[in-house]
Amino acid sequence: MTNKQKGDYGEEVIANFLKKRNLEILCRNYRTKFCEIDIICKKENRLYFIEVKARTNLNFGYPSEAVDKRKQDKIRKGAMVFIKQYNMNDYDIAFYIAEVYIKNKKINFIKNAF
Repeated sequence: MTNKQKGDYGEEVIANFLKKRNLEILCRNYRTKFCEIDIICKKENRLYFIEVKARTNLNFGYPSEAVDKRKQDKIRKGAMVFIKQYNMNDYDIAFYIAEVYIKNKKINFIKNAF
């Protein structure tokens, strides 16, 4: 399985997980000139910006460890662009990291990760 396939699989798993919990997916793979946000969804008056990291093993550390300060800053900037573009200023926002462990089909959500 290539890294792209792992990423696509992880995003699909998380999108299905969110839909089952009645979150509305607004956008997947939202791109700006400086970042990509994997999943943007909402429920009630809150927007969720979710970075998905999928792994088959922990040889390179926990998936969330790949979301360093620089990546977090880029996602924050991208979120502000999205909010402005779609006039969603009245929403609360949250940044989550979703870890997908492919081999054992486990999901770990890190709420308010940054």
